[in-house]
Amino acid sequence: MSSLRVSLAAALLAVMVGIPAAQAQPPAKKPPDVIYVPTPQPVVDAMLELAQVKKTDVVYDLGSGDGRIVIAAAKKYGATGVGFEIDPALVKKARENAAAAGVSNRVRFVTQDLFTADLSRASVVTLYLLQSINERLRPKLVRQLKPGARIVSHVFNMGPEWPAEKTMTVDRSRIFLWRIP
Repeated sequence: MSSLRVSLAAALLAVMVGIPAAQAQPPAKKPPDVIYVPTPQPVVDAMLELAQVKKTDVVYDLGSGDGRIVIAAAKKYGATGVGFEIDPALVKKARENAAAAGVSNRVRFVTQDLFTADLSRASVVTLYLLQSINERLRPKLVRQLKPGARIVSHVFNMGPEWPAEKTMTVDRSRIFLWRIP
C-alpha cells in the first residue's frame, strides 16, 4: 500500500472514531535526531519551576520520551500539555504513564517529528535535545510561540546568538530558560 493510501486510511479512520488526525497518522519513518535519555525527576521539577508553570499553561515537550515532563506539569501544577515524540513505542509508554498518574484528561502524546509540529498553542516548551537541534529549532520557536512564552532546555543551550535569560544547575545538570519577547 502506498504511503498516500496509508495516510488517507489513517485520516479516514481518525474521522470515523473521533481521534484527531495528528494522533492517527502512521508512525514516523524518520530516525530520531537524538537517543532517548530520561530527564531525572529533580531536573524535571526544576525545569517546570524555572518556567514558572501554572494551571493556565499549555506545556509542550519536544522529544517527550516516556512523557514525564508533561505528566509532572499536569499532576503538580494542573497544566495541560502535549508531548511530541517520534518513537511510537515511547508514545505508547507515555500514554500508559499518563493513565497511571491519573492525568490522561489533561495531556496527550503524539507520534510526530518536532520540526513538523505546530507549537503556536504552547505557553511553555521543554527540550532535552542537542545544541545543534536547539539552534535549528530556534527560528520555529520564535516564529510560532506567542510573546511571553517560556522555553526551558535541559543541558543544551540555543547557541551564542540567543543567550539564556536564566540558568541554574541541578544535580550537575544545567537548565536554561528563554522567554519569547
